[in-house]
Amino acid sequence: ERPYECGECGRSFSQRCDLSVHQRIHTGEQPYKCGECGENFRDRYGLICHQKTHTGEYPFKCGQCGKSFTRSSTLTVHKRSHTGEKPFKCGVCGKSFIMNSHLVVH
Repeated sequence: ERPYECGECGRSFSQRCDLSVHQRIHTGEQPYKCGECGENFRDRYGLICHQKTHTGEYPFKCGQCGKSFTRSSTLTVHKRSHTGEKPFKCGVCGKSFIMNSHLVVH
């Protein structure tokens, strides 16, 4: 069950706090600031992943090319560059994309 719906884009969430974080995409609010470089982020997880770039910690490594990433989701998208997988398909024209955000922009 996902009773919390974004009034801006219609995406729904199971928890109110997840909706609140999501809405920052639309408002541009970025309340989490890196103490090292001053870069701002929408959520705590984004800040934590970013901070790994300062420490050199890139724990998610591609088994095919060896490139490493701070987020598992970034590695997942990267792997599609090797496989050619494009799981997000436009229902109007049939064009496919590696990321849902690319489909939304399309």
